[in-house]
Amino acid sequence: MSEMPDFLPFADREEAGRMLAGRLEKLELGGAEVLGLARGGVQVARPVAERVGGRLDVLVTRKIGYPPQPELGVGAIAEGGEPVYDAGLMRKLGLEEEDLAEVAAAEREEVRRRVRAYRGDRPPPEMAGRDVVIVDDGLATGVTARAALRMARSRGPARLVLAVPVGAGDTVESMLQEADEVVVLATPVRFMAVGQWYDRFDQLSDEDVLDILGRR
Repeated sequence: MSEMPDFLPFADREEAGRMLAGRLEKLELGGAEVLGLARGGVQVARPVAERVGGRLDVLVTRKIGYPPQPELGVGAIAEGGEPVYDAGLMRKLGLEEEDLAEVAAAEREEVRRRVRAYRGDRPPPEMAGRDVVIVDDGLATGVTARAALRMARSRGPARLVLAVPVGAGDTVESMLQEADEVVVLATPVRFMAVGQWYDRFDQLSDEDVLDILGRR
């Protein structure tokens, strides 16, 4: 792991996506399904899809938060998939999956809402037998990426790639169990949150996602 690469922090997600695309070009991903995790990952994925000649789409995921502290993600769910939980964190907090049933149900409904908002009547991306690239703006705990990768794996892709500009080293290493290839530009030692590695890290709206996808 590197302490602080010269290119950090990224100016914004677009710059991070362009840099990530340069690395991904070597994998010969023309025609791949390039799926940005909503919302921030979609902004990173657009320059990736343009550079590698892939098809840009969105993959909806939602974090399942610890009820007393909702920002603490103890699990996640991806569209078309089942909830995935951080087993170590669950043990530490003394939680069972049934303790989170209400939260998981609410997040599943939000996933459905966002899928309708972003995709409308369009079918979900076709993954069977194709190269699939899952893109996010960074990896902290990695629980949302893991949920996305497991759902995508169940669809039978020819090759499953996870691509992120920056991530916590231990998390990036753990993703090697989920994806065929993991591409990351930087794994800084003092990793607290994804946003610390961006000068501009605005929250995106549903309308922003639709603009990026060209669906407004």
